[in-house]
Order: sequence, then C-alpha cells, then structure tokens
Amino acid sequence: MTGTDMMMTMRFGLLGAGRIGRIHGLNVAARGDARLVAVADASTEAASSLAQATGAKVADADAIMSDSGIDAIVICTPTDTHADLIEASVSAGKAVFCEKPVDLDSGRIRRCLATVEKTGKPLMIGFNRRFDPNFAALEKRLRSGEAGEIEIVSVISRDPGPPPVDYVKRSGGLFRDMMIHDFDMARFLLAEEPVEVFALGSALVDKAIGEAGDVDTAAVLMKTASGRIAQISNSRRATYGYDQRVEVHGSKGMLRAGNIHETTVEIATGQGFRADPVQNFFLERYAAAYRAELAAFIDACAGKAALSPTGLDGQRAQMLADAATESARTGRPVAIATA
Repeated sequence: MTGTDMMMTMRFGLLGAGRIGRIHGLNVAARGDARLVAVADASTEAASSLAQATGAKVADADAIMSDSGIDAIVICTPTDTHADLIEASVSAGKAVFCEKPVDLDSGRIRRCLATVEKTGKPLMIGFNRRFDPNFAALEKRLRSGEAGEIEIVSVISRDPGPPPVDYVKRSGGLFRDMMIHDFDMARFLLAEEPVEVFALGSALVDKAIGEAGDVDTAAVLMKTASGRIAQISNSRRATYGYDQRVEVHGSKGMLRAGNIHETTVEIATGQGFRADPVQNFFLERYAAAYRAELAAFIDACAGKAALSPTGLDGQRAQMLADAATESARTGRPVAIATA
C-alpha cells in the first residue's frame, strides 16, 4: 500500500494486548486518521477488553496478517516472537511498528532486517524516548548548535523498583532489556556511532537478581571515533520515583532535560523548598511520547516524514547492549564495528 492509499484513515491490527499493547491500541483509536480494526492476544480476556474499549474485533495473528483491510500491524508481543512476526507481517504487505527490541540476538536481527528490506515495507522500532517532548526539544536545540560541539552526553535512567526475578531470567539482562533505551538515546544525541564500550554492573538492589545471573545497578562509558563520550547510569531502584534525565555538555554550554514531577507545586518554609515527587511509572512519564511516536509512524507511512527509528537503529542499540554485557562480564572495553 502506498502513502497515497493510506492518507485518509490508516487501519491497524494489534498483536499483543498487554500493558504496552493497550496503550498503543487506545492511542490508535483516539486518532481521527487511524482505526484499530483487530486485536490478537494469547489472553482472550485482554484482547476482548481492548477490543470493546476501541471498537475493534478480536482475531488471531494469522487472520490479522491476511486481512486486506489492514494497512499496518503493531507488535507488542513477547520479545522472542518479534522477529518472526515482523517477517510475517511485512511479507503479508503490512507496514510494521514493533516494540523494542527486534530480538535479543543481533544475528537474528540482521536476518529479519534483510527480509524487511526485500519487501520494501516500513518498519519502525518503538524507542519512544526519542519522542518525549523534552528530550526531542533538547535534541532539536542541540542540532541547532546551541551547546556547540558535543563533548559529553549523560543519560540517567532509574526505575522505581526491580521487576520480578522470573522476568529478569527471560529479559536478556539489564543491558539488553532496560539500558537499550539509553543506548538508543545516546546514539540519538551523539549523532555519531560509538566505537568502544566499557561497562560495570553489580547486584545491589535485589540479591536474587544477582543469583539469576544479572545486575540491577550499572554504568557504561562509550566513545565515538571523534572522541565524544557518552555515559549511562542505570538502577533498578529509585526511592524517589522514575528517574529520567539527560544532559549534553558542549563547547558552548550545556543542555539538560530533567525529571517531570506529579505537579509543579512547591512549598517553601523555614526548612527549605519542597516539591511533589517525580512521576512514578513509565506509562505516565512517557504518555506524550507514545502518542507522538504513533503520529510519526503514521506520517512516515503516508510519505510525510522520514521513518525513524528504523530497524537499523534497533540493530545498533542491540549491538551496544551486547558489547556492554560482554564488557561487564570480562571487565574489559569492547570495540564496536561501525560498518
């Protein structure tokens, strides 16, 4: 289907009606230029609930892919199904929006992207933080030269609490599951590929996470060919809420985007100033970003904008996550090929 064909109302099928799938499904249904046609999920209850809320029908994945009345498919299923579903969807002639990551194996990602390239169908990966209004404004001002030549990019991402250990065991590890968003953000801001990665990790939050072979506290340093540096700090625990901050230091100054609080109200007393807590969960913190990335996907499919982030962006972030995992294991820097 061409951009012209999809200019009026873009018709979506959704695979996966869990927490993030429900967000995307409701966002599609809320738009005037899009319609959620069908929902599939292993849980009949989850699919039915979202279908009822959006006016969609419940169908299985094969039926959605073969439906000629569906233009695009949103994939929000478990990670180990993403690559197969992407390949099946583009082969069925659908545009695809897929939550990160494409796969936990970089080789599998390369094979998947080769299939996508053969079909010529759009594939966008859900690195939603690029679309956060604050981070997007920072990047725009960075590109305009306000901070001068980039020297150091700093990304801080800390969850309010650790996930269940059963989730950790199948997640691929903190670097591939949690920090992959920050690898993409670092690339987005650096505008240059890192060529070297050094990582440290510890299990300080939950001993069971360490016993499962993962870390819950980590720091990464990356360097580009021109010498620019990026530093990333992750923790599975932040007692004060969902900590999401970005800072870029350059030759002319510094650009910074801070946390978003529950309200902007402050109280000042003899004991000092006190503000409300920062927002406590990713769904509320990035609500605007999820809406903006959907708009970007629709615009790209209609030929109104370039498609970004692409499958290649997903692959590059995965390569950095793999390198960080290896570096944390060996205690040595890992070189990254840029070609």
